Amino acid sequence: MNIANLFKIAVRALANNKLRGFLTMLGIIIGVASVITMLAIGQGSKKSIQKEISEMGSNMIMIQPGGDMRGGVRQSAEDMETLKLEDYQNIVDETRYVSYVSPSVNSSGQVIYGANNAPTTIYGISPDYMDIRRYKVEDGDMFTEQDITTAAKVCVIGKTVVDNLFPDGENPVGKVIRFQKLPFRVVGVLESKGYNSMGMDQDDLIFAPYTTIQKKVLAITHLQGITCSALEERYTEQAIDEISEILRRNHKLKENEEDDFTIRSQQELSSMLTSTTDMMTVLLAAVAGISLLVGGIGIMNIMYVSVTERTREIGLRMSIGAKGIDILAQFLIESILISVTGGLIGIILGVGSALVVNHVAHFPIFIQPWSVLLSFVVCTATGIFFGWYPAKKAAQLDPIEAIRYE
Repeated sequence: MNIANLFKIAVRALANNKLRGFLTMLGIIIGVASVITMLAIGQGSKKSIQKEISEMGSNMIMIQPGGDMRGGVRQSAEDMETLKLEDYQNIVDETRYVSYVSPSVNSSGQVIYGANNAPTTIYGISPDYMDIRRYKVEDGDMFTEQDITTAAKVCVIGKTVVDNLFPDGENPVGKVIRFQKLPFRVVGVLESKGYNSMGMDQDDLIFAPYTTIQKKVLAITHLQGITCSALEERYTEQAIDEISEILRRNHKLKENEEDDFTIRSQQELSSMLTSTTDMMTVLLAAVAGISLLVGGIGIMNIMYVSVTERTREIGLRMSIGAKGIDILAQFLIESILISVTGGLIGIILGVGSALVVNHVAHFPIFIQPWSVLLSFVVCTATGIFFGWYPAKKAAQLDPIEAIRYE
């Protein structure tokens, strides 16, 4: 018996039990659709996080004071004063793998203009910070190195601050706002960056010269942090080694002494978040994959029923010359048809579901071709695996006993 005839017999058998065939497919349909949708959501989250990190500066390096032990108690990094302007200047002058460097000091408080006020954070930085964090001035100008030298009371504000202080649409450039009773002249407005993946508003801030914040707001001489960027992302480790060597030398730390500073890079954050999203994607796919297993068990169950119902038919076929391999192929083709048809419907439903999730819930999705191919291969393999045993059982029936079966 040739494959074409076996295929026709299998199709005819499934057509005679349309509802039962569809209900058997349903497990495969739901399983494949779930796997594709869950993988799309997981990969979408991963891409979204990677995009956010890229916008923040994928080659960014953050240096902060490290906690110290005093009387057996580890001090908070905020209480430490280990980073100095000398450290910043040495990093600027001596490093080869660092492109931009900015000191960092900040203070939270109330910002006021006229009758309007709002809580925000003011950051004392240098113009290099704009390149490191990829901020851009949309209106007006960035403050200059001269403003830093003279500790000028000028600032650049984010869109959220503009909306809070100038709700009537007034142009803030040139206006004087007050932060903790200190007047600042607005010289520029930042281009909006919106919220990041962690829900933080990247526009609710004020940038001012770090010397101004140090002297006139915080009254300190040390730095709360230093922000750098490597020449390229691949040079991040070399840049960190250079910075660490300079800081240990400046702080006169011996070989056996721990660092009194902490260096973090976006690479670390990216790796951590990527591994977390990958783990979540695997878990989501595994949970969805259970549906495929259930669907496969359903195929096996129905094929057993089909073999039992058609025992006499099998006996008649074998009595007129059909071989065991023909009977095996016939029932195996039926199970593969069920799984492949269910897989194709599941793929359409899965892609559609992912697009609906993106449109309705505004959740980021990314449908990778390999996830669709993998789902299809798995559902086909499921049909072969779970259809094999019932098909083998049918092929091993005794023709005489099968004909006499009631």
